[in-house]
This record gives sequence, structure tokens and C-alpha cells, in this order.
Amino acid sequence: MPEPYIKEPGWRAKFRHAFRGTKRGLRGQSSFFVHLFITALVIATATVLKVDRTEWCLLVLCITVVLTAEMFNSALEWLAKAIDVAHNPHLREALDVGSAAVLIAAIGAAIVGAIIFVERLVRLLGW
Repeated sequence: MPEPYIKEPGWRAKFRHAFRGTKRGLRGQSSFFVHLFITALVIATATVLKVDRTEWCLLVLCITVVLTAEMFNSALEWLAKAIDVAHNPHLREALDVGSAAVLIAAIGAAIVGAIIFVERLVRLLGW
């Protein structure tokens, strides 16, 4: 018996789903707000220190990677809750790996930020 045809959603629906997911990701995780706060600090610091175009690109890329990792981690957490609300060691391992991905992305972004900002801050503060 052939499978029923399921119409693929149009572009409008795809964007609507993506924006709904963004809203859910923002509201669903308190750690996302920490990343947004750090993002605001990075943008303010980059503006004050007048970073060049290449450095802006690197900073935006780092911000995007960290926020994307956080969104994937949130999706993994929602999926784990849908699968099993009881303690499940396999789900715990998957969630730990998702958290590790966010941590690695954040550490990498912090290193890039330090490379870009530290020398400028030292000169600005006259140390």
C-alpha cells in the first residue's frame, strides 16, 4: 500500500515554524538569556573598541555558533522530555553531550573575543 502524499509546507510556513521555534527557544531556556547578555556586551565592546570588518565577522560568527548550539541543545532537551520524563541514562548522556557542545562553542567564542579585545583593552586602560 503506497504511503499517503504529504504536501511539503511552503516557504512562508517554513519561516513561520522557524520563528516560532526561535521564540520557543528564547523562552524555554534561562541559559539562552545569559548568552544574549554576553552577546550584548560583545557588541557594545566591539563598537567602543572600533573593531575592523574582519573582526566583526569573526565575532558575529562566534555569536551565531554559540546561539545555534544553544538552540540545538534546547531542541535536544525538548525531545528528551517528549521521549521519557523518568530518569533515563541514555537520554542523560545525550543531554550531557548537547551541553558539552554549547560549552565548547562558548569557550571557543571567548578565546576569539580575548584575541580581539585584550590588546585593545590593555592599550585603552594604559596598562
